[in-house]
Amino acid sequence: MLKAESGKEVGPGRKLGTARTFEDLLIFQEARQLMKTVHALTKSGPVLKDYPLRDQMHRSALSIMSNIAEGFERGSNPDFVRFLFMAKGSCGELRAQAIAGADQDYWTRQQFEQFANACRKLSGGISRLITYLRRSPTNPNRG
Repeated sequence: MLKAESGKEVGPGRKLGTARTFEDLLIFQEARQLMKTVHALTKSGPVLKDYPLRDQMHRSALSIMSNIAEGFERGSNPDFVRFLFMAKGSCGELRAQAIAGADQDYWTRQQFEQFANACRKLSGGISRLITYLRRSPTNPNRG
């Protein structure tokens, strides 16, 4: 179940109207934390010299946040769902990049597992919101 910042669930049995802004969405908050984690994982060590991977990880993480925000602001469920699928795709892309970095021993096994699990959790949350939106009225009451 997705929760707004207020702790109220956003999903089956609740209107999306509980989240007045995209910042209220738990998936946005998780995407923001994932972005912070990407920066922490890529600010030191041998990954610093792998500029293409670092840059692409930053872009993928930013894309997740941005697509959640843009889709929410579009104002219709079909548009929001389309952007959520893009965010979900970027989440998978980010996980693949983390695998590539792990293969180069850029971070510890524990760091990789925690990061990959955070990506999977976020992807699952996005999927649940997509399912909810597909079953909801076309124009939910959003701020």
